[in-house]
Amino acid sequence: MKFGPASPADAIGGVTVHTLRQGSLVLKKGTTIGPAEVAALDREGVREVVVVRLEDGDVSEDVAAAGIARAVAGEGIHVERAFTGRANLFAAKAGLLVVDRAAVDRINGVDEAITFATLAAFKPVVEGEMVATVKLIPFGVEAKLRDAAVEAAKGGALRIAPYVIKRVGIISTLLPGLAPKVVDKTLKVTAERLAPAGASIIAERRVLHDETALKAAMKELLGLGAELVIVFGASAIADRRDVIPAALAGIGGAIEHFGMPVDPGNLLLIGNANGLPVLGAPGCARSPVENGFDWVLMRLLAGLKVTRSELTGMGVGGLLMEIVTRPQPRESLEPDDNRHVSAVVLAAGRSTRMGGPNKLLAELDGQKLVRIVTEQALASKARDVIVVTGHQAELIEKALAGLKVTFVRNPDFAKGLASSVKAGVSAVPRQADGAVICLGDMPMISSDLIDRLIDAFAPDRGNLIAVPVSDGRRGNPVLWSRRFFNELMVLDGDVGARHLIAKHNEVVAEVPVEGDGAFLDIDTPQALEAARGS
Repeated sequence: MKFGPASPADAIGGVTVHTLRQGSLVLKKGTTIGPAEVAALDREGVREVVVVRLEDGDVSEDVAAAGIARAVAGEGIHVERAFTGRANLFAAKAGLLVVDRAAVDRINGVDEAITFATLAAFKPVVEGEMVATVKLIPFGVEAKLRDAAVEAAKGGALRIAPYVIKRVGIISTLLPGLAPKVVDKTLKVTAERLAPAGASIIAERRVLHDETALKAAMKELLGLGAELVIVFGASAIADRRDVIPAALAGIGGAIEHFGMPVDPGNLLLIGNANGLPVLGAPGCARSPVENGFDWVLMRLLAGLKVTRSELTGMGVGGLLMEIVTRPQPRESLEPDDNRHVSAVVLAAGRSTRMGGPNKLLAELDGQKLVRIVTEQALASKARDVIVVTGHQAELIEKALAGLKVTFVRNPDFAKGLASSVKAGVSAVPRQADGAVICLGDMPMISSDLIDRLIDAFAPDRGNLIAVPVSDGRRGNPVLWSRRFFNELMVLDGDVGARHLIAKHNEVVAEVPVEGDGAFLDIDTPQALEAARGS
C-alpha cells in the first residue's frame, strides 16, 4: 500500500487520508479521487493532497473488515455491512454472549492494522444489541494479513447462547425474625432477574429452615417441572454440611461447588438434582444490585455449564460495588446485647410554626418537651445519647441539666432539619453500629419503642433500617445503620430522609405500633393544647 502526497492529477485512483477544506471545497477523508475531484482541487488552487493507493496483493479496509467479521461471527451473530473500515456485529437474538478469548487474542495479534473488540464475555444481550466490532486502522491491508486473521478466528470467536431454561422453582426457608415482606421482596427481585431471559417462577414454597422440610420442597418443585431450583436460605450457607447442601445431597443430588471469589456473592452453592441445576443463593441475591449470583444464574438460564475452574477464575474483576445488604464486620459480642446503637435527639430548630416561643421548652405534665424525649432516649437500650442544639442552645442545654448526654451545637440550624441530622450523625461514636434519630418535639415516643427498634435492627439478617409503622404509615424515630451515614451526610434543606427509606426498602424492618405517638409532633400551639388535653 502506497501512502503519501501527490498532485491532484497524480492522485487519481487514490483515497484521501484526511478531510480537506479549501474555500468552498470540502473533500472528506476516504474519498476516491476521480476527474471531478481533480477539477475541484485545481479550482481551489490545491497543489497537493495526501492519498493512499492499494497495491497488488492488498485488499481495501472494508473488504478486510467484512471478511474478518464474517469469520468471527458464530451462531446468533449478525454482521452489518462494513463501512470506513469498520464491520459491526450484533446479537440476532437474546441470550448470553459467549467469547473465545484465545481467538480474540490471536486475531488482535496478527497485525497492528487489525483490531477486534467485544463486549464482556457472558454478558446478557438483547436482540439487536451491538456485541463486537472489527476495525481496520489503515485504508487497506495485505490480503495475507486478512487471511491470517480469518484463520485465527477458526470458525467463530463469538456466539449467542440463547436462553433455554424457562421454568424456575423458588424455595425460601424460614426462621424467627425473617419478615414475610423480605420473602415477598426476594420473589419480586428474582422475577425481575428472570424476565429478560423469558423465564418465570412456576411455583414457590416457604418452609422451615430444616433439612427434612427442604428435601420435601425440592422434590415437589422438581416434580412440578422446574428446570432450575433456587433456594433462598433464612440463614447463609456456612459449610457443605449445612442445611441447604445437606438437603440437596439427601435427595440424591450433587454439590458441584460451594463459594466463589466474587464479592458480594461469596456464599453461593451450585449443584444438581436429577440432572437439573440447583442454586443455593447467597444473601446478596435478595438485592437487585448486580452480584455474583447474577453471573452464575444467567449462564445456567442459557444452558451453559458452570465449571469449578470457571467459578474460581472469576476473582479478577470479582470485587463488585458495595451493596447495603452485605454483612458488617463481626465483633466480639457482649453477653446482653450485640448492637451498639446511639440515640440522636434533634433539638436545634427555630419553632417557626409556634409563632414565637421555642416549642421544645414548652411544658407537658410539668416537664419540658425536650427533656421528656431525652429522658426516654436515656432510659432505652441506646448506649449513648447525643443532643443537637442550635436555636437558643443555652436554654435547651439548661433544660437538660443533670442528664448524661453529649451536646453538639449545629451552627447551621437555620438551614433546616438536614443540617441537624448531619451534625448529630457526625458525633456518633465510631464504634456505634447505628443511630436512632429522635425528634425533640415528639414527647409521646417511649423508651419501649426505641428498644423495639433496636431489637429489630439486625444487620446480619439484612435489617439495616428500623421504622415504626401503623396502618401502612411510617413514623418516627428511625434507626439507621452506619451503612447509611454517608447518605445522611448529604441531605439538604428542611427535609428528612424519607426518600432514603424508600430507596433502600429491601433492608427496612417495620415495627408495628399502636396509637399516635410515633406520628405526633408538637409544632403548633394547637398541637400543644391537644397534647395537654389528651
